Amino acid sequence: MSTQTDELLYEVKDRIATLTLNRPDKMNAFTGPMIQRWAWALGEAQQDPEVNVVVVTGAGKAFCAGGDVARMGDGEPTALDHKNMLWEHIHRIPKTLEAMDKPVIAMVNGVAVGAGMGMALMCDVRIASEAARFSTGYVKVGLVPGDGDTYFLPRLVGGAKALELLWTADFIEAAEAEGLGIVNRVVPPDLLVEETYHLARRIADGPQVPIRMIKRLVYQSLRLDLRTHLDLVSSHMAVVRETADHREGVQAFKEKRPPRFTGR
Repeated sequence: MSTQTDELLYEVKDRIATLTLNRPDKMNAFTGPMIQRWAWALGEAQQDPEVNVVVVTGAGKAFCAGGDVARMGDGEPTALDHKNMLWEHIHRIPKTLEAMDKPVIAMVNGVAVGAGMGMALMCDVRIASEAARFSTGYVKVGLVPGDGDTYFLPRLVGGAKALELLWTADFIEAAEAEGLGIVNRVVPPDLLVEETYHLARRIADGPQVPIRMIKRLVYQSLRLDLRTHLDLVSSHMAVVRETADHREGVQAFKEKRPPRFTGR
């Protein structure tokens, strides 16, 4: 199945949904309608029982250069207009992602700047091409990060390093991003698609109830005390023990063979 507009492509194949930012001539800088379509596609993937994993990438040589300010609105916007543009439009992406318990992988094929870097950070996992470069960008034009960099970046690299990257907006190469924990792995450009979809395929073919519960547990642990988290863990464990995939996993272990999970 394939659904698309000119600026964002959405395709589902073999239980993997792919969202492609499709403005390569503008380094995939996003527009208002593109953000709306992006949020719709994420929501569609979450609700679609045929989707287990989501991959987000960019067309051409860039992942995303942030927002295309010239296309965001007309006239002379007020301070309230700017706030509402972020809260009601751009922030739909992190708010929608927060509600998703299906894995989301950023396939970072090239430069990710400003909100483009932020959009990569808010995915669960990032696989980057050796050609990828990252910069928070905002401070160079006298702005604060507008899409959540100040939330997501410290959780990946720690507060001190996040401040350095945000204050300087220096570009960092893919290898350094991997060393800092910004990306999970770096691969040659010609292997990026293969490696990303190999990981997506492994997750998509796995036991989906525990995979989605694991995602919930990891993110909820950042907001909970230990006792509350362990109480939640015990509840989730009780549920997954009742699934067919758990029974299959145990049987496969006893028979010393690979498990045949349903992928659903």
